[in-house]
Amino acid sequence: MTIENTIVQQIQRAVSVLYQTEIASDSIVIQETRKEFEGQVTAVTFPFTRFSKKTPEQTGTEIGEYLKNNVKEVEDFNVIKGFLNLSIADSYWVDELLTTIHSSSFGQFPPNGQKVMVEYSSPNTNKPLHLGHVRNNLLGFSVAEILSANGYEVIKVNLVNDRGIHICKSMLAWQLFGNGETPESSQLKGDHLVGKYYVIFDKEYKKQIEALTHEGQTEDEAKKNAPIIKEAQEMLLKWEAGDQEVIKLWSMMNGWVYSGFEVTYKMLGVDFKKYYYESDTYLLGKDTIQEGLEKGVFLKKDDGSVWIDLTEDGLDQKLVLRADGTSVYITQDLGTAQLKYDDFKMDKSIYVVGNEQDYHFKVLFLILQKLGKTWANGLFHLSYGMVDLPSGKMKSREGTVVDADELMEEMILTASERTEELGKVEGFTEQEKKDLYNMIGLGALKFFLLKVEPKKRLLFDPSESIDFQGHTGPFIQYTHARIRSVMAKADYKNKISDKYSTILTALEKDLIVNLAKYPNVIAASAKEYSPAHIANYVFELAKLFNKFYHEESILKAEDPDVRNFRLDLSAATASTINKGMKLLGIRVPDRM
Repeated sequence: MTIENTIVQQIQRAVSVLYQTEIASDSIVIQETRKEFEGQVTAVTFPFTRFSKKTPEQTGTEIGEYLKNNVKEVEDFNVIKGFLNLSIADSYWVDELLTTIHSSSFGQFPPNGQKVMVEYSSPNTNKPLHLGHVRNNLLGFSVAEILSANGYEVIKVNLVNDRGIHICKSMLAWQLFGNGETPESSQLKGDHLVGKYYVIFDKEYKKQIEALTHEGQTEDEAKKNAPIIKEAQEMLLKWEAGDQEVIKLWSMMNGWVYSGFEVTYKMLGVDFKKYYYESDTYLLGKDTIQEGLEKGVFLKKDDGSVWIDLTEDGLDQKLVLRADGTSVYITQDLGTAQLKYDDFKMDKSIYVVGNEQDYHFKVLFLILQKLGKTWANGLFHLSYGMVDLPSGKMKSREGTVVDADELMEEMILTASERTEELGKVEGFTEQEKKDLYNMIGLGALKFFLLKVEPKKRLLFDPSESIDFQGHTGPFIQYTHARIRSVMAKADYKNKISDKYSTILTALEKDLIVNLAKYPNVIAASAKEYSPAHIANYVFELAKLFNKFYHEESILKAEDPDVRNFRLDLSAATASTINKGMKLLGIRVPDRM
């Protein structure tokens, strides 16, 4: 039981004894004591004044006296206006460190019987992953790991957009200009090769538009009449009709892309339990439209198109099926949502998609609720902001978007340069160096993108992210390596102390109090689907350990009990840093 839960129970008892009143636990507000006051746990006393018939200060003093005299965990108290600040006994914190925090299961909640799906990545198969996809993948993976630590059974899925006109553009350009080029013959990753032909299509299309406008067509006419776009549209119709040649070409080029994606996913450290493909789901949803018509949720217009009127909900009228009976995006999203639920019967489903789709998901979830799908109440759009770069910091091959593979390569290269400048790799083999640079470069990238609340737009500065002294991943990684170095010098294997009777120093207590917060931070992260809570918690923990390391002697402590206890405290800090960083998908080195 956490100290907060203990205090809530004991305040219930105090109110019962002092004021002969039974109160519900949820009416007791407990918070962390503000740094300028003595204590670790604070109770708000205003709600109790109606039973005590006294001022908040008098009420707080009476409850404080009761707790100090009757609860072994409460050592002292002070009252500031309507706030009762409680100082928790050293013995409690020592026990908390040696039993709870040192346990291998610390920070892992028991199974809660609930199933949650996290859908993330959702790439198109006409180009490689870019910086925006990196934020999406890291966010989706981390949220899934945090939910798993909270006791959920998590299903990670990826809905791949593998069909449509944009895919046909790459296919057609390869057919016209590719001369049989393959990933093997070009030494290019498959997704980069296909992306190259998407760019070639675009250049050729622009050329044809320009030629037609010179001949007197308007720009809109030229866009429709350019031969290359007509050919692409024809290819899409052939694909939909199941033309064998087109399907064969589509399968081959998508195969190249999937091989390329797998390399990127492996490098990023993300994974999926199941892939859904739009080529399998794009015809879904028509049954749902029929169901909605029968229930009177949708209305059919004279031209045969089907709509839903959401004006009463503050939205607008939304087309859900075209007059010719073909789907729009929302049609297949309705069908795919049903398919995913039928496959896994999950309690919650989280869609990790950029904030430009906020309106789409509002409409999607509302329609499913109106259709009476009880599971629709568990749907959530984890909306995130764009990632910008300081201009000129990093150019992609096409100069438009930053390629994910190039970005990771550059991060690893920068990590190697910085680490060697600082002389942190003496005695490392070449393979150990390579692994360390990979860990630092990718750790810097992941931490920088995850320390910011998902909904915020962020400016990613590659140089700033690899700073061993800043609010960065490498600072935390270096702190972990520092602790492991202390442990290695002491030949520390497992917990040494069984009990510890010496009074804690202020820094020892601060560190244990901070460590004890870890489960609450995980719970808050899961509730808000925000890895930023974990990232910033681990940074503060690393900062606090460095202060402790510089101001308190660990290996040179004169009293063996003090030395052993501080080694246990250091080991628990390293373990918690490792666990927290793992939830962000970041590895930490044992030496640097």
